[in-house]
Amino acid sequence: MTITAPYPPKGWNSWDCYGASVTEAEVLQNATYMANYLKPFGWEYIVVDIQWYEPEALSSVYNAFFPLEMDSFSRLIPATNRFPSAKNGQGFKPLATKIHKLGLKFGIHVMRGIPRQAVHQNTALLGTTKKAREIAHPNSICPWNTDMYGVDANKEGAQAYYNSLFELYAAWGVDYVKVDDIAASCLYDFHEAEINLIRKAIDRCGRKMVLSLSPGPAPLEHAEFLKSQANMWRMTDDFWDHWDYLYPMFERCEKWAEHVGEGHWPDCDMLPLGHIGIRSVDGGGADRFTRFTKDEQMTMMTLWCIFRSPLMFGGELTDNDEWTFSLLTHKELLTMHQSLSQSKQISRSAEQIIWKGVAGEVNYLALFNVGEADTEITVNLEKLNLTPKSAILNIWDAREIPFHNVVTFQVPQHGTVLLKIK
Repeated sequence: MTITAPYPPKGWNSWDCYGASVTEAEVLQNATYMANYLKPFGWEYIVVDIQWYEPEALSSVYNAFFPLEMDSFSRLIPATNRFPSAKNGQGFKPLATKIHKLGLKFGIHVMRGIPRQAVHQNTALLGTTKKAREIAHPNSICPWNTDMYGVDANKEGAQAYYNSLFELYAAWGVDYVKVDDIAASCLYDFHEAEINLIRKAIDRCGRKMVLSLSPGPAPLEHAEFLKSQANMWRMTDDFWDHWDYLYPMFERCEKWAEHVGEGHWPDCDMLPLGHIGIRSVDGGGADRFTRFTKDEQMTMMTLWCIFRSPLMFGGELTDNDEWTFSLLTHKELLTMHQSLSQSKQISRSAEQIIWKGVAGEVNYLALFNVGEADTEITVNLEKLNLTPKSAILNIWDAREIPFHNVVTFQVPQHGTVLLKIK
């Protein structure tokens, strides 16, 4: 059996730069950039985030109870003023076709449940005589978005409704679906029954799709269930470009590391790099280049890659500067990300964290300074059974280091050193 997402997916998502308001033209310009410059480095997914069915979406601030574009079977469809190729009932098929012709894959964001307007109008469902009101769970609502009611999995017609959604997405050519308001345990709820409905619908739709669940933090006690049902699930709520968001990710990655594996990838969330906030006001910022320092950007990329999180870039790709481009095309870093078979945190103190990763006969060691001042990090390689057969490669500096049993590095505040040891 072919495994969906045998490696952690890499792609672009519209949320960090355009919030709920991305247009077809903006999607295509990012897809073209990816095809021209990033595809050789394994980047392949183009994902349209939330509210693609709302004509008047303007930013990451949602319009409450706004009329949405919907077909006769209670299924949301693209707003044609923002996605003109969707006219005449074509949906996302023309856009997906263009993206596939670029050699890339196409993804969409969807909200858990059934549109409230479908329930209020009691519209029809495909594949069942039941109607929208009969499968809705009106008390199961998203606390931050007014578009949907939950679906009651115990009701006749619930599975038929979800089947019809994924039949439509398969017909459009969707390769990746990010389902929101479904996987968190703290601020929101964990909706196991609807995850089951979605998994069954994907399995019968006839098209292989990556299933990503949001938001987070996903409950660690449901790890085995998540691994059996999804390809990605968020370990955190929305992640933004500030150290206060990055620092807690070390603990989340430590806890989830044992559950990383082929076909199932705990997700650190998007990479808020490059030009973000163009029409997104979340994260405490507006139109900007990332507020992370260069050292913090390297730390984030190192942690995401040695942990083997999916990599979803959040910035406007066509505005990338040389530095941002170098992060996305770093061959040694991306090779590590795709080739590791295991990795874990091996030590932690108040200011220093060390991770180790293994890829065949190659070992990787990531040294992190999470303190508020530059510091010295010393590692005894012999005690870690990491005696190399050749010189050690300092990946970020792209230079070789003569072998010594004990190595010491000056690591800047919030910075990292990444070593490749053969």
